[in-house]
Amino acid sequence: MVKIDEKLEPILNEVIRRNAGEPEFHQAVREVMESLGRVVAKHPRYADNALIERICEPERQIIFRIPWVDDQGQVQINRGFRVQFNSALGPYKGGIRFHPSVNVGIIKFLGFEQCFKNALTGMPIGGGKGGSDFNPRGRSDGEIMRFCQSFMTELYRHLGEYTDVPAGDIGVGGREIGYMFGQYKRLTNRYEAGVLTGKALFYGGSRARKEATGYGATYFVERMLATRGLNFEGRKAVVSGSGNVAIYTMEKILEFGGRIVACSDSAGYVVDDDGIDLDLVKEIKEVRRGRIAEYARERKQARYVEKGSIWDVPCDVAMPSATQNELTGKDAETLVKNGVIAVGEGANMPSTPDAVRIFQDAGVLFAPGKAANAGGVATSALEMQQNASRDSWTFEQTETRLATIMRGIHDRCAATAEEFGAPGDYVLGANIAGFVRVAEAMDALGVI
Repeated sequence: MVKIDEKLEPILNEVIRRNAGEPEFHQAVREVMESLGRVVAKHPRYADNALIERICEPERQIIFRIPWVDDQGQVQINRGFRVQFNSALGPYKGGIRFHPSVNVGIIKFLGFEQCFKNALTGMPIGGGKGGSDFNPRGRSDGEIMRFCQSFMTELYRHLGEYTDVPAGDIGVGGREIGYMFGQYKRLTNRYEAGVLTGKALFYGGSRARKEATGYGATYFVERMLATRGLNFEGRKAVVSGSGNVAIYTMEKILEFGGRIVACSDSAGYVVDDDGIDLDLVKEIKEVRRGRIAEYARERKQARYVEKGSIWDVPCDVAMPSATQNELTGKDAETLVKNGVIAVGEGANMPSTPDAVRIFQDAGVLFAPGKAANAGGVATSALEMQQNASRDSWTFEQTETRLATIMRGIHDRCAATAEEFGAPGDYVLGANIAGFVRVAEAMDALGVI
């Protein structure tokens, strides 16, 4: 475990004390604190006026009841959350997650990460996150609609294009965004397109939004590989997950000449040494809403492994794109032993601290999620921009902007790491670059 600077250790201890039972939030704060000793040594003023303590404390935490009626006429109760973490740079911006694992600690960690991720984009957006412990799997469209309407009936009073702008996340796609936007419009009597992002094209969405997180992570890794004179051409890649992030990570890797040999879902993973047939994955996951096991039944040369670790599959590039802490220290050791040269986090904090250290000690190029997966929120901000100007851009325009933003994030992280004496350490570079932008804005606004 990396030692925390002695000036920062009491702050971390107080965060842990005040937020008991929230290990993911503790992990996220610790990871940032491990980078900040160099910043405070160089710029002592960042330790003044409880600036770091304020950054670690959400501006607002909202927890609410969500009653809804299932198809059998039974009343169900779920819990909803919105953590509005920091608005120094702009309105709160961050996704909504529907998954049984959701609790206030998960949402708080995601919101904290979002502050720095959004800062790295250079766009005027603050950080927040929301969600519910509702599980959409197996629910009918009618049940999901009624749930989303009840969820928005409480949340709408805390939202607005200049206040808080949610988007999708795990369990929340275009269907759910549509149901929530419809209820928001009904409750407010306003067609405020900029209040939610991830909308369908025909009512204010942005082209390339669905692809953005996966494409963005791949652009970042492409730029990172280039620092060593490498690229994706002919390289084997493993991508965990098979949702939007994973699918469009795979799509962009294939465009860059790479070969995907494995992908997964929560039940297991498939290996296809001939290269994953992405069209079949899209058919199974986007059209049928099926399980990845179906892939092996339809591609005889592929094999399906129930449970297990996808990181046992040898590869040159690993892209964890499913969920937090999915890639452990043991997995990292296996990847290093099998010759991995680069790891790009498409999900939020998918690698455990042990895994990150193993990659860094082995000289593996490592792209942390708060930098590498910023493409989704960057394109959400571009959607807000289009909504504000009543405009709609082409796919090519939007993707060009996305590529520019992601390569800029890479270069900012690399330059910051070098400035603070740790060349090639993208974790430190991302943490410091994101922190400095938020801290400067908070300092300028006074003690609020």
